[in-house]
Order: sequence, then C-alpha cells, then structure tokens
Amino acid sequence: MKIRLVRPAEFAAAGDLIVRAYRQLPDALAAAGYEPRLRDVAARAAVADVLVAVDDDGSLLGSVTYVPGPGPLAESDDSHDAHIRMLATVPEAQGMGVGRALVKACIERARAAGKRRVLLKTRGSMAAAHRIYESLGFRHERSLDGKGGTVPLLGYALDLT
Repeated sequence: MKIRLVRPAEFAAAGDLIVRAYRQLPDALAAAGYEPRLRDVAARAAVADVLVAVDDDGSLLGSVTYVPGPGPLAESDDSHDAHIRMLATVPEAQGMGVGRALVKACIERARAAGKRRVLLKTRGSMAAAHRIYESLGFRHERSLDGKGGTVPLLGYALDLT
C-alpha cells in the first residue's frame, strides 16, 4: 500500500469511496445531506491535501483530507493547528491498517510543517476510527466537541510538542 496525493483523474472514484464508507455507519441517514461535500474531492483538493491509500494494483483503498492550517476546511483559526477531515476506508479493506496509515501520513505532514497540534472531529458511531486515533495519541477534548449540521461530533487533539 502506498499513500500519496489524489490525482485529478481519481477525484470521482475517491468521492465514491468516501460516500460508500460513510454509508456503512450506523447513523448513515444523518450523513445523507453531507454526501455532496463528501463526494466533492476536487473542491477539497483545491484548498487542502487529499491523500489516498493505493493498493499495488492501483485500486483506491482509502482517503483522508489533511488541512495544513486556517482556511475553509479548518476546525480552528490557529495557524499552529493542522486538521484531519473525512477519513474513509473502503469496507472490504477495513481492519487492514489503511485508516491508520492515512492518519499517520497526516501526522507526519503536520510534524514536518512544525505544527503544534492535529485536530479532528468524529461521530460517536465511528468506534473503529476512535480506536485508531487514540492508539496514535489523540485524546478526546470536550472543548472541541461540536456539531456537523444536526450530528453531534467529538473533538480530538494530538499534541505534537
């Protein structure tokens, strides 16, 4: 498996992958209004780094958006914070380390850029993602909790200092 930036020719496939992964969640119906944003990889790639995990045969296994600082996709206005958004793994590759590899790639980018923290928000139903985050040192910080539309979100932070 290789982690790299998504290519323009893969935008549609990456969007489909992300929507497919989010539809597997127990609260998938709550995500229905979010699907156009999940699918719009081109818009995210214009303002952030959309990374993909690619199998040896070129198949997309997962995707994540790394936001290097303040901007339209950031969860804070602090220039010392980086952000992880829209982590997704195709259902048939879940449990194979794809999500972990994508999160680690984001952490490496943040460290290389001298960021102090990596922030993310996640749904309560994303238990597998919570295990990845926590095993990599992220901690739930209630002060970062919020909502994505009507869906409650848990805020997580990883201190890089």
